[in-house]
This record gives sequence, structure tokens and C-alpha cells, in this order.
Amino acid sequence: MAVHDGFQPVKSAGRTLEVLEALAAAPERQSLGDLARLLEIPKSSLHGILRTMTQRGWVETDPTGTRFGLGVRALQVGAAYLTADNAVSLLDAVLDGLARQFGETVHLGRLDGPHVVYLAKRESVHPLRLYSAIGRQLPAHATALGKALLAEHPDDTVERVLTWPLRRMTRHTIDDPDALRAALAEIRERGYAVDREENTEGIVCVAMAMPLRRPATDAISLSIPTARVDAAVEARIVEALRNAAGQIRSAGALINS
Repeated sequence: MAVHDGFQPVKSAGRTLEVLEALAAAPERQSLGDLARLLEIPKSSLHGILRTMTQRGWVETDPTGTRFGLGVRALQVGAAYLTADNAVSLLDAVLDGLARQFGETVHLGRLDGPHVVYLAKRESVHPLRLYSAIGRQLPAHATALGKALLAEHPDDTVERVLTWPLRRMTRHTIDDPDALRAALAEIRERGYAVDREENTEGIVCVAMAMPLRRPATDAISLSIPTARVDAAVEARIVEALRNAAGQIRSAGALINS
């Protein structure tokens, strides 16, 4: 493990966090062998970690006791994070207003390294809509939320943050470095980002960074099936997002990082 400023990370604590992160990223419960191979931790050590975490409610097992997933304690801590987060509470009314105005899926996302994470959402009123979940993590370069926030930084910072080569989510994903630089330059100039089926086929997203921090770490997006979006709808969304950002600036609601 890397040492920064003379600090030596605690190995056992690091392994415990690695287990939590692996279980959070897995689409289904994992076996002891799966986790041992993924994390490169000896089964004997990993078994002790998992038993301790299960006893404390951080991990749950299936009826056979051989497959592991996140426990209810992880949900409680995640919910506490959102409850205490100033950005979520400050932007609650904005999300509600956009959802009422457009009837489409609204997301609040935060940049987290090369990813964007959903912090809050409002569901679309339509049966045909984007599936998403609070806490879901997506590649920043492939989402309107992520691109709006990456554009808050200079290109050299973006290149250090992202994981190369860029992952292709759909055939529309921008994975060429020069094309991404050009897209971010355009976002900086016009003030908003658009994801045209770059993360999910059939879905267009429009997003704008919210000026709660400098540089912004949070953005709001609306996600709409391609069948319901045209230039006029996109223009209305951009205007609504600009109004929201303007209200935040006028209120002086700057959060200290």
C-alpha cells in the first residue's frame, strides 16, 4: 500500500474496506473464493473478516452461508450520509421542481474520481423511463452528469482522474481522448452537458453543474427516452437548469469543501 506524508495505512482496516467496496460493486452475492481471487486476500484471513462483518451487520449471507452480500448496516450508514449531506438538502426543492415541470427522471450526481455517483433522484411519471438507483456509480466520461463536472477542471486534471483506456458503455460512448477534450471544451463554453445514448441506449440526458462548491462537485440531470426529446424539449431543460443554478448563486449557497 502507498504511504503518503509518512502515514502507513492499517492493513486490516484497508482489507475490510476493500471487501465492502467489492460487495457494493458486485451485481450479486459473492462466494469466499470469488472474493479471495478478486481481492487477492488469503481465504483464511478473508473468512475471519467476513465473519466479523456478518456479526456486526455489515455483511449478510444467503441461506447456505456460503455467499456474501452487503448487510443492513451498510444501508443505514449510506442513508445517514445522504441525510447529513448539505448539497442533497439544499437541492431537494430544485429536484422536486424539475420533476414536476418535466415529469422525467431527475438525478443529483457527484464526481467521485473517474466516476459519478447518484446521490438523489426523482422518478419519471412515464412507464418508459431510465432505470437507476441512488448510490449507483457510472463512468463520468459516459454521462452528462460526469461530463458537466469533468468540464469544471482543466484537461490535464481530467486526464489524471480518468481511467484509461476509457470504457465504452454503448456504441455512442466517447472513448477517444481528443474527442473527449473537444466535448469538454464545448461544455465549458455553453455551460451544460448532453449525453446522447452514451451511457444507455435510447436515453438522452442533459446536465448542468450546480455552483455549491468551487470547482463544482455536484450536478443535476434530466434523463429522457429519445422518443420524448427534441430540440425544443432540450432547450426548455437547459433553461430550467440555468434558472436553478442562477437561484443558487443568488442565494449565495456556497458549501465549504
